[in-house]
Amino acid sequence: MNASAVTPDDLEYALDPASIATHPAEPRDSARMLVLHRAADRVEHRHVRDIVGYLDAAGAMIVNETRVEAMRFLAARDGDGRTCEGLFVDPTSDGLWRVMIRGAKHFACGDVLHLTPPADEIDVRVRLERRDGVHWVVSMCGGLTAPAAWNTAGWTPLPPYILAARQQRGESLAAAAADEADRREYQTVYARGSDLPSCAAPTAGLHFTADLLQRISAQGVATIRTELQVGPGTFRPVDAPTLETHPMHSERCRVSAAALCALDRCVSAASLVVGTTSVRLLESLPHPLPRDALAQSREWVGAGLGDRTALDYTTDILIAPGFDFRWTNRLLTNFHLPRSTLLALVGALIGLDRLKRVYAIAQREGYRFYSFGDAMLILP
Repeated sequence: MNASAVTPDDLEYALDPASIATHPAEPRDSARMLVLHRAADRVEHRHVRDIVGYLDAAGAMIVNETRVEAMRFLAARDGDGRTCEGLFVDPTSDGLWRVMIRGAKHFACGDVLHLTPPADEIDVRVRLERRDGVHWVVSMCGGLTAPAAWNTAGWTPLPPYILAARQQRGESLAAAAADEADRREYQTVYARGSDLPSCAAPTAGLHFTADLLQRISAQGVATIRTELQVGPGTFRPVDAPTLETHPMHSERCRVSAAALCALDRCVSAASLVVGTTSVRLLESLPHPLPRDALAQSREWVGAGLGDRTALDYTTDILIAPGFDFRWTNRLLTNFHLPRSTLLALVGALIGLDRLKRVYAIAQREGYRFYSFGDAMLILP
């Protein structure tokens, strides 16, 4: 099977809504971890803290260190008070910002939206300038920058299915307190701020604690930090006739000089890739790794400049059944949504039929699904 033969129905499976996690495990590495040995077709039931025993010092652990910013907003239109929810997406070439607005058709050019912050009453407004496909392009009022706007009036961009599950279960806290907790929980412990903010988390990385990272390092396993800017397209369901005709989203990737040198040294077959975003970045790397970039990176690392960017690129890679993996042999991932390209990616590694069997086992065993849910470790 390949992408041209995969339909949305092939990416469907039944899930009890009670299986959707609304908060992460505490501590994070106490989350359950289903271990799949591909060659033996054998399943184990462990916890993320046990992952140290499955690592190979000949390889490395490759993570996405992108940082999630509070790019979700709630707003009311000046004049009539019509409310809406939206998300900052990315900057435009003329210095404005593209945003997604739920119910976009009810708004017009020139409308001014007053953003409602979680806590303090801060006056943050944006003006709708023009449409750009499904997005609105907005300017910031009062001289604010977009980062200043979301830092003062933004909300944690939790996936809609988590917010809906919380509402259905009657989970409620004061808005400010709830968002403060979400900002901590929906962020990896190794996230690093940059000019590539993400509006969704690399969720497999949410399971790691500082203590677990220290234990991994003590085993002689290096952690290689890369950066992929996770965008809202990651949640877009496959609704085209086939997966091949699904319009894939694009995401910015960045690899530092130190990371590029480390990738060149590590044994990819023995390395653990943490999360589907890291898979997308790695499988989009030039092959072989460019010699000129490696030579420059070695000079920078020798001069103590390992943080300099060695590779900066955009990927719209579609990883589906039939894909020839060059980097991904061992993968830590979460349990993904039906009809998602992330589900197709994992299915490309282990086969869609086996993936559905494993997901059925996970449900019977009470695993928690999606962004705040439990983990799945895929081994050779």
